[in-house]
Amino acid sequence: MQRSLFASIALYSAALLLTLFTLAPLVWLLLMSISSPNDLTAVPLNWWPNEVNLSRYGRLMDLNEGSGQRFLGALRNSLLTAGGATLIALIVAVPAAYAFSRRGASLALLFAFLATIMMPPITYVLPLYEIFGGMGALNKTTTLVIVYSAMLLPFATWLMKSNIDVLPVEIEQAAFMEGATTAFTLRRVVLPLALPAIAATCMLSFLVAWDEFFYALIFTSDLSAKTLPVAIADFSAGRVTDYGVIASVGVLATLPPAILAICFQRFIVSGLAAGSVKG
Repeated sequence: MQRSLFASIALYSAALLLTLFTLAPLVWLLLMSISSPNDLTAVPLNWWPNEVNLSRYGRLMDLNEGSGQRFLGALRNSLLTAGGATLIALIVAVPAAYAFSRRGASLALLFAFLATIMMPPITYVLPLYEIFGGMGALNKTTTLVIVYSAMLLPFATWLMKSNIDVLPVEIEQAAFMEGATTAFTLRRVVLPLALPAIAATCMLSFLVAWDEFFYALIFTSDLSAKTLPVAIADFSAGRVTDYGVIASVGVLATLPPAILAICFQRFIVSGLAAGSVKG
């Protein structure tokens, strides 16, 4: 169907407004990170820096600097916790989703899994804190990986199940007729077809774990386990706050998810769209 001129103008205007609404905070964050302290505190505000200051990025990437040690340590911890939790969640979610989709596993169990992520995180903090404290596991990245894996598993299972539901079951039946086992069929038949769904699930799960703040704040206390969201909050502590440093940390913190999204962009849309239809 051919759109009218008015409909086309309205559509592109809405897309432009959405783009500006999405990119404006990121652009301002970048401008703050390269602005001098005088520009950031000037009245009226300087929307464009008089001079470009990249020294903050140099300090953040320098292990000999206190701010660099904090940032790079938090970056390492975030990569380990988000990456490890995403990997564990996917390893468990794929066979679980296949069981719910193809082997008649009780959907009541799936809904029970989903109900756990509807509860506010504060309800789990006290028992988890007592358990991990008794085990001597507080302030460890391993603890965050366990908590994040449990948090991601219901979401990853549900998303993978909705995508496996739309895969043609006849291909699997043909494999079974040739004598293939369930494990072989899942590994060699289902997984290649579900690759876009796996990429989309991986991306979304990584983002959820990467941005998580509450559990990381409660279960960590120093640089050995603190993640980036908590470290960014620490940069704002103290009597004097350098908002340019906080902006620089924010810019650098967006790079890993952005790189991951660029690498998997062709899978993400198809993976999410595949689970929205059935037939």
